[in-house]
Amino acid sequence: MSQDYLCSRQTMLAVALSLGYFMYLFMGAMMFQILEKPAETSTRDQFQIAKLSFLQNYTCLDVKALEQFVQIIMEAWEKGLNPKGNATNPSNWDFSNSFFFAGTVITTIGYGNLYPSTVAGQVFCVFYALFGIPLNVAFLNLIGKGLNGHLLALGRCAQEPDGSGIMKIMMMAVYLTTGSLLFLVFPPMIFSYVEGWSYGEGFYFAFITLSTIGFGDYVLGTDPNKHYISIYRSLAALWIIFGLAWLALVFNLLANLVEKLIHLKTHRNQTIREDNAVQKCEDHPGQTRVQK
Repeated sequence: MSQDYLCSRQTMLAVALSLGYFMYLFMGAMMFQILEKPAETSTRDQFQIAKLSFLQNYTCLDVKALEQFVQIIMEAWEKGLNPKGNATNPSNWDFSNSFFFAGTVITTIGYGNLYPSTVAGQVFCVFYALFGIPLNVAFLNLIGKGLNGHLLALGRCAQEPDGSGIMKIMMMAVYLTTGSLLFLVFPPMIFSYVEGWSYGEGFYFAFITLSTIGFGDYVLGTDPNKHYISIYRSLAALWIIFGLAWLALVFNLLANLVEKLIHLKTHRNQTIREDNAVQKCEDHPGQTRVQK
């Protein structure tokens, strides 16, 4: 009865943590959208006015006017606006993009191509990350424990009297292969098709993202010349979350493997030294007697 109670309680905690995690992401997406979208709209309008003014007066262009316009373009780019296109370009702070941004905040990827420009947005981002990063760690640990539990169960099955080490290796290979296909092999194909990247660029983006390096040289859904479905970046955020958990477990397995190899090498060297010492004593027994 107590075992059933513990299992039931763990299940309820897992469900509560999962619901809380995604509700926190939705809340963050809505808040970033509310705080940042009006400022983005204002900046976009100002840029378009400056652009039209420049085009109307290009016949009188001088060095000073050109430098001023270049400065306007740089400021627009720094605020996440693409100078190409017009005011009808999709917003960087609609719900889908805000959800994607919220995911990059709490997963600490931080591409750097988009950030809050208002004081209210910056303050909210600080406190959102302050509570969101620990929540993200707890959620990823939950997923990691679930995956690790399955691996341990497979390992115990493989260690049964009728099992073998080969079975354990095969199960581990299936796990690594399946995860690689789901998170590192198939997604770059989709990114290549949607974004116009090569497969190598898509694979590079996938690994840099899931390892939380996040250079920001490749980012999804930022080409103003393409029309993305509204949930494209939201789906990408979900891919990132579960891909992070899988890759973190892979890194953990690799770290354990390296530790075991180091321990094995150290133990082997120690054994060799002990064998050499024993052999030396057997070859020169008189040298081991204590002189009085």
